[in-house]
Amino acid sequence: MTEQHPEDIFQPRTDLAALHDAVSAIRAEIGKVIVGQQSMVDQLIAAMLSNGHVLIEGVPGVAKTLTAKLLSGCMAVPFSRIQFTPDLMPSDVLGTSVFNPRDSNFEFRPGPIFGSIVLIDEINRSPAKTQAALFEVMEERQVTVDGRTYPMQKPFMVVATQNPVEHEGTYRLPEAQLDRFLFKINVPYPSLEEEVKILEAHHRLTEGTLADTIRPVLSAQQIVQLQQTIRALHAEEKLLRFIAQTVTSTRDHPFIFLGASPRASVAVLMASKAFAAMQGRDFVTPEDIIAALPPVLRHRIILTPEKEMEGVSPDDVIAQLIEATEIPR
Repeated sequence: MTEQHPEDIFQPRTDLAALHDAVSAIRAEIGKVIVGQQSMVDQLIAAMLSNGHVLIEGVPGVAKTLTAKLLSGCMAVPFSRIQFTPDLMPSDVLGTSVFNPRDSNFEFRPGPIFGSIVLIDEINRSPAKTQAALFEVMEERQVTVDGRTYPMQKPFMVVATQNPVEHEGTYRLPEAQLDRFLFKINVPYPSLEEEVKILEAHHRLTEGTLADTIRPVLSAQQIVQLQQTIRALHAEEKLLRFIAQTVTSTRDHPFIFLGASPRASVAVLMASKAFAAMQGRDFVTPEDIIAALPPVLRHRIILTPEKEMEGVSPDDVIAQLIEATEIPR
């Protein structure tokens, strides 16, 4: 009997070679600068492949903003950065119509939101009217100003950061805003060994910055093609039911005041496909779904005040939901 090798047993129906090369190249480029934080990097890549937006939360100094800039540096696409402040107006983000005396008409001057990768730093520093300016562009990929609609170019991805511990001078993000983010990524402190490596890298640096070594490895067209590849991946019906059961269980859980909407189910599906492709598979497994559930749900559920007082976290409850739902095999 002839021995079968694993590569002979599994032959993907979708050619994922280009996607595998792209993911490896992005990881390698970001790895030139970022030490550790592999989970954050992989979730950022998965969000990009899923055509979703990301909210990154962590204390100052854990490379939230830097990682978002490095991700954009790996792509030959327009990048813009917006520093949210309490006095920022919606027109400062979206753009405004300016009177042109030569032609005696108004012409639209696009704001910084018109980029492919848009970094919004300290998103919770601006009040509700500026937050609301992002609703349309994040969901519908278009901006409406003075009755005219301006579509965003593809790809379009918002990467926002916020600080979880400093609340003075900040504004809580409305639930409608949070729901438009595919992922919320929590960034922990590095380990001791990782921090030593960070110091060693900076000690060897003689001029410039480590970020200067990043080079683009993907074009806009390649990114759009990869996103289309992700959408075409296979997911069995029993896995779709597993996603729906887990998300709907957030709506009647005793620890949860507000559960997740159907948009969360769609987000879990798309993220699962991205995680599957990053593992070299053209089909979704339960493990992909389980990996996607925490970053997709943690910002979409609100715990009851009693459980928040007890120190229960959304991730704790999500783990309970997964454990209570029968995992299909």
